[in-house]
Amino acid sequence: MSATGLTPAQIAANFADPHPRLTPAQALVEANRCYFCYDAPCTEACPTEIDVPGFIRGIATGNMAGAAKTILEANIFGGSCARVCPTEILCERACVRTAESGEPIRIGALQRVATDWQIFGQKVQPFVRAPLTGRKVAVVGAGPAGLSCAHALAMVGHDVTVYDAKPKPGGLNEYGIAAYKMVDDFAAREVAFITSIGGIVLEYLRRLGDTLLLEDLRERFDAVFLGIGLRGTNRLGVEGEDLPGVRDAVAFIAELRQALPNAPAVGKRVVVIGGGNTAIDAATQAKFLGADEVTMLYRRGPEHMSATVAEQDWAKRNGVNIRYWSAPLRIAEAGGALSVTTERAIFAADLVLKAVGQTFLGDGLTVENGRISVDESHQTSIPGVFAGGDCTAGIDLTVHAVQDGKRAAAAIDAYVRRQHG
Repeated sequence: MSATGLTPAQIAANFADPHPRLTPAQALVEANRCYFCYDAPCTEACPTEIDVPGFIRGIATGNMAGAAKTILEANIFGGSCARVCPTEILCERACVRTAESGEPIRIGALQRVATDWQIFGQKVQPFVRAPLTGRKVAVVGAGPAGLSCAHALAMVGHDVTVYDAKPKPGGLNEYGIAAYKMVDDFAAREVAFITSIGGIVLEYLRRLGDTLLLEDLRERFDAVFLGIGLRGTNRLGVEGEDLPGVRDAVAFIAELRQALPNAPAVGKRVVVIGGGNTAIDAATQAKFLGADEVTMLYRRGPEHMSATVAEQDWAKRNGVNIRYWSAPLRIAEAGGALSVTTERAIFAADLVLKAVGQTFLGDGLTVENGRISVDESHQTSIPGVFAGGDCTAGIDLTVHAVQDGKRAAAAIDAYVRRQHG
C-alpha cells in the first residue's frame, strides 16, 4: 500500500494512458476519412505548419517512413505534441469534416501513430547533418524550445552544447506535464531520438545565473539561445500562503512524475488554486492519487480559463469540482487542517496547491511583463543572444515552443554566417 492509500496496481491503472495508440487497422480507417485538401486549413492551423494531408496520405498508403519524416521535418517534437497538443482547438477544429459533420479527422492520434513508428520501431535516423561549419552555439534549456533549436542547428552543421538545470533533459515534457498524458519513458525516448542526429552535447545541473553565466557563454560560443522557461512562481498575495501544506503545483507535478509508481501522500481533501493546464493537471492527478475531494478555485468564469474546455471537461469527468468566481482571500491552519476562504465559501483541505502562473527570473536582458523581450528573429536585447518558448511572450504550449526554437535556429544560422563571412 502506498502513502496515498492506494495499491501500486491501482495507481498504475489510474495513470495509464487514457488515449492508447490506434491499431494499424484503426489508423488506416481513420486516414482514409481524410479529403487530402489542397491548401488544407488543418495545416494552416498548425503552429509548426505540418503538412497534415501529406503525412495522413503516407499512413493511408502504407508509407510510414514518409509520414513520420513529414511530421518531424516540421516539428521534431511531433511525438509529444501528438499527446499533449490541444488539437481540438487547432488542426482538428480547422478540419473540413468538423464543419461538415462535427467529427474531424483524428489528426493527433494519427500523428502519434506515425511518430511512434519512428521513435519506437526504427533504428535508422531519418535526418542527416549538413557538412560541419566549425561554428558553436550554446543552448540553455533542454526542453522543447531548446532542443528544437539545437536539432535544427545541428542539421545545418553547427555544433551545439545544451545546458539544463535539471538532472534529466526534456523540460516540461519530463517534469511539468501530467504523468498520464505522457506515460512511461516516452519523454526520454524522444530526446534520445532528437539528439541521435549527432552534434548535440548535453550538460546537466547547469543553471543560468548560478553555475552558468551568460557573459561566459557569449565569449565561448558564436551565439546563444535561451529556452529556459519560467522558473519563478507567482505568489497569491494572500495571508497564509506560506503555511506548511501549501505547495507549488509545478513542484508537485514534477515530484510526482519522477516518483511514480510510488506516490506522495495528498490527504483526503485537496484544493487547487488556478485556472490553467497546470491547475488541471495537479487537480486531476490528486484525484488519481486517492484524494476523496478535489476542488479547483478559479477567480473568474469558465470562458476566461486558460485551460481549454476539453481540459476542464476532463477534470470534471474525473471527479474534480471546479468552483468559478472563487478568488482566495486567505489560507488558515487550525488543528493540523487547512482552510481556504473565498467570498462565497470556506474550503477545508489537507493540501493546497498553488497554480497561478510563473515568471522569468534573470537579469541583463530586457524583460517586459515577466518575459524576455525578443524581436521578430527571436534575438534579445543582447546581440547574438536569442530566446524562445515560455520565457518569451506568446502562447504557453509545447507546439509554440517548438516553433520558436525552429525559427530562432534559422535566425541564429543566418547570424553566425554573417558574423563569419
